[in-house]
Order: sequence, then C-alpha cells, then structure tokens
Amino acid sequence: MTFLASQRSWLLDPGLLKLVHQCRRLIHTEFGVKLHLTEEHLEQQLADYARKTRSSQLTRTWAALTEQVPQLRMAEPEEDEEGDKRTYRGQAPVEEETPRPQRSKRIYRGQVVG
Repeated sequence: MTFLASQRSWLLDPGLLKLVHQCRRLIHTEFGVKLHLTEEHLEQQLADYARKTRSSQLTRTWAALTEQVPQLRMAEPEEDEEGDKRTYRGQAPVEEETPRPQRSKRIYRGQVVG
C-alpha cells in the first residue's frame, strides 16, 4: 500500500484531484461504472474509458490531466494496428445475428395451431 501511495502522490494536488473526480463522474454517467481512488489499476482504467468514450468533455478532461501528469501517458494503451474498433457502451457490437431457435409446434385438439 505504501508503494501505491508513493506512486499516486500527484493525487494530493487539489487541481489534479478535481480533474480525476470529473473523469470518474463522466465515466459513471456514460458507462455506469464507479471507479474508486483506492483501486489498484485506476490510471489504466481511466485511460481505457477515456479511449472508449464518445464524450468530448471526458476526452478533454483526460487530455488536461495527462498534460499535467506525464506518468499517466504510460497507462494509455498502444494504438492497435487495426485502428479504432467500433464500440457500443464499451463493448464491441455483435457483427452477425445468430438464428433464432424455431418455436415448437402447438397442437390443439389434434390440429397444428400457429
């Protein structure tokens, strides 16, 4: 825990803490995920959600935060060679529809109905 505290000493700056809280609030609003300051991989999760977001405000807030804390740039994942993948609420959309199972036949008084 001491190691984690020494890594996150930048969170003691009130201006930076305000930006982190704003990112957390925007992530909670868009993705429904509550991030806590005590989480082990907080920086990585913030970077992941900032990359997936459609909110320009979250993108700007994350950019302002990474400008002031350069070590956060290391938490950002490398760009894929495939480019940006389409996402919907943080998940890849289903590309092909699975066929629906056939309904069983209903028989009423010996006759097939519907």
